[in-house]
Amino acid sequence: MDFDFSDDQEQLRDACAKWVEKGYGFERRRSIVAAGGFDRKAYNELAELGLTGLYVPEDLGGMGMGPVEGMVTLQELGRGIVLEPLTQALISGAVLAGYAPDAVKADWCSKVAAGEVLVVLAHTERGSRYRSDSCKATATPSGDSWSVTGEKNVVPVGDHADAFLVPALANGKMALFLVERSASGVSAKGYGTQDGGRAAELSFKDAAATLVTLDGQTALEHAIDIGIAATCAEAVGVMDQTLAITVEYMNTRKQFGVAIASFQALRHRLADMKMQLELARSMSYYASLKLNAPTAERRIAMARAKVQLGQSMRFVGQQAVQLHGGIGVTDEYIVSHYFKKLTQMEMAWGDTLHHLGEVSDRMQASAGVFA
Repeated sequence: MDFDFSDDQEQLRDACAKWVEKGYGFERRRSIVAAGGFDRKAYNELAELGLTGLYVPEDLGGMGMGPVEGMVTLQELGRGIVLEPLTQALISGAVLAGYAPDAVKADWCSKVAAGEVLVVLAHTERGSRYRSDSCKATATPSGDSWSVTGEKNVVPVGDHADAFLVPALANGKMALFLVERSASGVSAKGYGTQDGGRAAELSFKDAAATLVTLDGQTALEHAIDIGIAATCAEAVGVMDQTLAITVEYMNTRKQFGVAIASFQALRHRLADMKMQLELARSMSYYASLKLNAPTAERRIAMARAKVQLGQSMRFVGQQAVQLHGGIGVTDEYIVSHYFKKLTQMEMAWGDTLHHLGEVSDRMQASAGVFA
């Protein structure tokens, strides 16, 4: 199997890497964190590179690219621990293009692709414990329109987004709706997150909504799987840079008159970090290549990938801090921010134990079919 990237994919990688290096340095990131964890200007710069339209078809104003291009992009943004939620643009672009009625596609897809609007997925509820089929929000029809009532939690940049993709029960079955933040009955309470980013608690009270699809469970699972694959790719970039920072530190930090990188025991720990990184990279490739597979195959692939990525993120982050010593947890030093990012990403879209259970349940179900 050929795992070489095409010339177009390498050009995309290069463009993202140059933006991170020249336009999103550590000091700029620190200023964004201090200002609240989201910068619309930085998000618009991503849109100018065409990244917000990666998963939007060309006839709808996007770039019409696929999961591999998304993986390449997120890896490079991960190296810079970019706060702006490009993953949400990929999710909203793909879901709207794949499930929404033609009129909704025409209204929203080109705006998402151009970065004119930021649409984020608002699906998590208190007590749901990562279950995609757990939903208490309700939707009520009124003629040709709908209204949504309910609460959603930990919504990425929820107090800055322009609209939300909201799962809600319509006649007892989950459907997916588009709700604008400016709609009457919508309120958002924003707060900073551990990694320096931003999230919000949302409340909907008879908020006007546009129906995306009545098959909300299928659309939501697809959205979540896009999020998992994107997070896996981003985590590879974060771990890659974490390892590079750690190696550089060990080559300059001296003890007993020599660089600590010369100590064999510490070199073995670096080798273990590299091994975990490469395991994660392989599973990130696996997740991206399975993103367009049939639903059952795609779902178990995402769970498997997230298990390995969760284990790798925890190991690489903890080893990096330990090899740095006390400086590794100070806010002034960059590796602490990579550690916090990895810690939060391990919990995103379902933590390691959740996905380990998903893999076990799906394998048992498959075994039952062939018993």
